[in-house]
Amino acid sequence: MSQPVQPANEQFLTAILDNDLQATLTLFEQAGNWQERYRQIMLLGKALPKLDEQLRVDSAQVRGCESNAWLYHTEINGLHYFIADSDARIVKGLIALLLIACNGKNSAEINAFEPNEFFAKLGLAGQLSPSRTNGLLALANAIKAVA
Repeated sequence: MSQPVQPANEQFLTAILDNDLQATLTLFEQAGNWQERYRQIMLLGKALPKLDEQLRVDSAQVRGCESNAWLYHTEINGLHYFIADSDARIVKGLIALLLIACNGKNSAEINAFEPNEFFAKLGLAGQLSPSRTNGLLALANAIKAVA
């Protein structure tokens, strides 16, 4: 499923790591309504670097997502880092949230991560369609599987 990150694409890791989880959580907590949260998700998706076309291969595709989504993983000094992309902007933003929560964590931290609790804390529980929720869980499970 996931392939090691190619050295030429390691710049994606630092772009993802520049996002601060607490700042993101604060933005979502301050959002007064679903439309503002949706806007924040879209902005996160826009900020997530696009994968090169040669990395959008079947072996990196996450199954269970309605939209196309690709996930790559590497481990550095016992910590896990991921890059991912989607052809749907909202999914790309939701992926960014997952990456913010999981990048730079060890295996135990990632395996303890509860995506349903995370998305409930962000106020997204019940706002996403069942197919989108299933896709997010597929991505979270893919992240856990490689960690």
